[in-house]
Amino acid sequence: MIRKSILLSLCMFLMSGALLCGCSSGEPAAEGSSADAPVAASSSAGKAQAAKASSKTSSKQQGKGSAKRSGKVRSNKPKVLEPEASGTETYGNEFASIDASNASEGYFMVKYTGTNKKVKLRVRGPKESEYIYLLSGSGEYETFPLPCGNGKYEVHIMENVTGDQYALACSADFDVTIKDKFKPFLYPNQYANFTKDSKVIDLGKELAEGAYSDLDVIDNVYHYVTENIRYDDEKAATVQYGYLPDVDDTVKTKKGICFDYAAVMTSILRSQGIPTRLEVGYSGEAYHAWISTFVKDVGWIDKIIEFDGKAWTLMDPTLAANNSNSSVAEYIGDGSNYVLKFSY
Repeated sequence: MIRKSILLSLCMFLMSGALLCGCSSGEPAAEGSSADAPVAASSSAGKAQAAKASSKTSSKQQGKGSAKRSGKVRSNKPKVLEPEASGTETYGNEFASIDASNASEGYFMVKYTGTNKKVKLRVRGPKESEYIYLLSGSGEYETFPLPCGNGKYEVHIMENVTGDQYALACSADFDVTIKDKFKPFLYPNQYANFTKDSKVIDLGKELAEGAYSDLDVIDNVYHYVTENIRYDDEKAATVQYGYLPDVDDTVKTKKGICFDYAAVMTSILRSQGIPTRLEVGYSGEAYHAWISTFVKDVGWIDKIIEFDGKAWTLMDPTLAANNSNSSVAEYIGDGSNYVLKFSY
C-alpha cells in the first residue's frame, strides 16, 4: 500500500468549494478553515522525477498498451468549442450579469463587475446538487458547466461581508434542457480554461497525430503528462485560496499540482473532441483531482492508468507520475480508495 504520507504529498491542498468545489449541503466553508487553507505537502512526491520525454517521443509510442489498431488514422484537427454570452437570456443588476443563453449547450456564463474582492458563485442543480466557485473579479465573463443534466438550476452570486459571512448580490433560476449530454464536458470552463489559441491545443494535435482511435489519443496524452510533468511540492505547500490552473503554464514549466494535471489532460482531450470530466473528491484522506473520459462503443472510462488489452485502472495522472506502477496498482485496488464528489 502506498504510504499515507506519500499520497497526502500528491495533493494536500485542502481548498474550499470556491477553489475546487462546493459542498453537498450547507454554507460555504470559512476562509480560515481547513477546507480553505492548503496543507503543506511533504517532499516525498517531489523526489520522484518524471521522465524527460519530448512530445514527439510520446507520439511515437502511440497506442502503448492500447486497443489493437484498425481502420484509418483519425483526424487530429482540434475541435475547440467556444463559449459565448449571446445575451438572449440574461439576469443581473449593476453588480453582476448571468447569461444562460446557451444553457442547452451545457454551460452558462457569469460576469462580476462590482468591487468586492471575495465573491462566490453558488450553483444548485437537480437532485439538490451544489457547486461553489470563487469568481475571479476580472470583469470578464467566466464559463461554468451544467454537469447535473436537465432540470432546474439556481445560481447565486454572493459577496463577502466579513469573515466567512456572505450576502446575496445577484441570483437567477432557470430550467435547463441540454441537447447533447456530452457538451458540458467538451466546452472549456473556469477549471479547464483553454481557447483555440492555447499552446496546449497544439500539443494535443501533436499527440493525436497518427492515432487510429480515441483510445490511442487518450493513451498518448496520458503517457505524455505522466512522463513529462512533475509534482510541484513548493506550489502545493503555498497555493493560495482561489487558485485556478493555467494549462499553458503547466505544459511550459512541466510541473504542477493534481489540479493542474487534471486540467491539462481535460483541456487536451476536450480539444480533440473526446468528452472528459475533471473530477474532484477524496483519494484516501487527501482532497484530490483526476479525470474520466468517454469513448464511443466503450462508454465512460473512469478507471485508467494502464490498458492491458482488456481493462484500465483508475486514471490518476498525479499518482502515476510520482510512484511506481506496482505501488499505484496496489493503492488503487478496486477503486474504493477514491470517492467522487464533483464533476466539472
